[in-house]
This record gives sequence, structure tokens and C-alpha cells, in this order.
Amino acid sequence: MRQRSLIAITAALAAGALTLTACGSRDSGGDKGSDSGAGSTVVIGVDAPLTGDLSALGLGIKNSADLAAKTANKQNFVKGITFKVEAKDDQAQPSSGQQNATAFVGDSSVLGVVGPLNSSVAQSMQKVFDDNQLVEVSPANTSPDLTQGTNWQKSKVRPYKSYFRTATTDAVQGPFAAQYIYNKAKKTKVFVIDDKKTYGAGLAKTFTDEFTKLGGKVVGTEHINPDTKDFSAVATKVKTSGAEVVYYGGEYPQAGPLSKQIKSAGANIPLIGGDGIYDPTFIKLAGSAATGDFATSVGAPVETLPSAKEFVANYKAAGYKDEYAAYGGYSYDSAWAIIEAVKKVVENNGGKLPSDARSQVTRTVQNVSFDGVTGKVSFDQYGDATNKQLTVYSVTNGAWKAVESGTYSGG
Repeated sequence: MRQRSLIAITAALAAGALTLTACGSRDSGGDKGSDSGAGSTVVIGVDAPLTGDLSALGLGIKNSADLAAKTANKQNFVKGITFKVEAKDDQAQPSSGQQNATAFVGDSSVLGVVGPLNSSVAQSMQKVFDDNQLVEVSPANTSPDLTQGTNWQKSKVRPYKSYFRTATTDAVQGPFAAQYIYNKAKKTKVFVIDDKKTYGAGLAKTFTDEFTKLGGKVVGTEHINPDTKDFSAVATKVKTSGAEVVYYGGEYPQAGPLSKQIKSAGANIPLIGGDGIYDPTFIKLAGSAATGDFATSVGAPVETLPSAKEFVANYKAAGYKDEYAAYGGYSYDSAWAIIEAVKKVVENNGGKLPSDARSQVTRTVQNVSFDGVTGKVSFDQYGDATNKQLTVYSVTNGAWKAVESGTYSGG
């Protein structure tokens, strides 16, 4: 997401900080301790919205990272190391995310963090993590400037070397949607709406740039307040614009009611959005009006990937009450990237965690490469996922159904 563009077991999550004596004092950020042998605990932090409108996605992120930790422990993947997950709720708010980041870096047992969901939250966390050499791997952020700088369309510069993501970016997702709508769905007139947030506005812009380049016409634009649920004025504008499709940059809490109200206003045209609306909750909120709406999301449908069969089975067997949702597979892979890095660091230090384990893990993530739930997992020079696959989904018979998967063809 995102701020999102694919996992809650609570009993197994410790409420307080878990101490890792091998990583040193809390004041040091974990880089001044002594070497430790067997029996060390490594905490993987998770930051996501665990309550509120986006909790369906956040709980999926938490559970999937938890499953990765449990799997590593069951396999004794890193000898002498027990992995635990500590999850914090950012409520999709940048200020909360920054507070969580500060708490994570203050706990020397934390050697990596999975999350967040929202790109705007990530912006508030990146410097905190980078200053303390604590690696952050997001399964959902899609805003290009997080890895390539604010001027990424002209000159790419990586702002923080501790930040990585397993999801592809809006630089790919927006144009991918535009190509589908123009070339496959044969829609040439679009009304573009966004929620003014980092994820939504960025996604709308990259979609618009590609759509107009292809020859499409933007017949109207609007920016909505994400705190409102009354979109009647916008719906009227859409109806009178002559648009054949609506592109929405934002998330499902607003997209669902927006789609419903657009149809109620008499504009019987599909709404398409990014991974921020790809959740069953969108369909619940939109009701029957959701039929025929589209969404793009990162990767291919997890349940269709041979590489994900074990994950899907293990997630079900673990008994989590919440779905792994849109970012489950990517969350598992984000956690596993940290686990792989810990394994390498321990092996390179004679089977023990070094005193500077946190900074070593952060540097090591750059070069991890493994076959994950979502396919091959590795990172480019910016910390972006090398896997650029995306899927278009459509609402059919009350559920999201995959239409086609592919990669964005263009520069």
C-alpha cells in the first residue's frame, strides 16, 4: 500500500519487551553487547493497523509474520535462536507509527521490523530506524519515494538503506491499471479521485500519467476527505462528466461507500483502485454496487501459486481467526527475509549473535535471496522488490476474482 497495492494469534505474542542479552543494552540500540551462545531470543517487530478501519489488512500482516517466526522455530532454522513477534498498533496514523518505531529501536532484542501497511506511516518511521540501523521490511508500502526519493521520476536516490519492501510500487501499479483499463477494458474517459494521502495521491498520479499517454482522457478530478462518508457531491460530478470509469487512489473504507454512491447517483460505471481497495470489506461496504468494480494488487493470487500452498495450509492449521488478507504472503516473506539475514549473521560469527547484530542484519538483508511464498524474493539497489508481478481483480458474485496477472510493460 501501499500505504498498503497480499497475516491474529494473540496468546503467543508477548505484551512487553522481550530481552535479548546477546544484543546489548537498550540504550545502545543493540550494538554494544557481548557475544552469546545458544538460547538467544530474537524479536521481529510488526507495525500495522491492528484496530480501526484497516485492521483487516493489519491483522493479516501480524499473523503472517507470526507464522514465519513459528515456522523458523519449528524447523530450528537458525540453531540456538528462537524467534518471537512483537506487534504494535499504528492505527494507520504516522504519529503512532513514529512512536512505535522509537519503541522498537529502544528494545535491543528487536533485530528487524515488518511493516507498516501505509506509506504515510512509513515516512514517519524511516529515519528513526535508519538512525539506529534497524532494518524495516514492508509487505505493503507502494509509494516510490520511500525507496527512490521524492524526485524519483527524474533522479532516483535511495534515502534510507535500512528500508526494504517485498511489494512492488505505484510506479508500476498505477500504469499497469491504466494499460488494463485502456487496452483491455476499452475505457477511454476516466474520472480520477484520490484521498489526498501519500498512497492515494501518488497512485492516482501514476495512473493518470500512463492513461493520458495511451490516449485516454481525464474528464474530471476530485480530492476527497478520507474522514467523510458522504460522497454525494462527487458522485453527481462523476455522473455529469461523461466518464466511462472512475479511478480511485485510496483505501477501501472510503472506496466502498464511494462506489455505492456513484451508482446510486445514476452513473452505472465501474470503479477501479489499487491494492488499497482489494479486500472483502470493500465489497461489504459497496454492496451490490461493487459488482464489476476492479482492483489491482501486488503479485499473483497467493492461493494460485505453487510456492504458497504450504503457507496457505499452515496458516489455516495455525487457527488464526483473521484472514491473511491481501498482504499475508508478502508479510511472511518480509519476516523471512529478516530471518534469513539473522541466519547468515549467526553463521558468519561462529554460530553466535555478534555484539553488533542489529547493524549486521540490516546490511545483510540487502543480499538475501530465497524462494518465498510470493515467488523469488530479493531486493534491488534501492531496496525494492525485484518481483514486479501484479494482478487485476474484478468483483464477481460478491467476491474478488482474478482477471489476469502480468507485469507493467513500459518505462
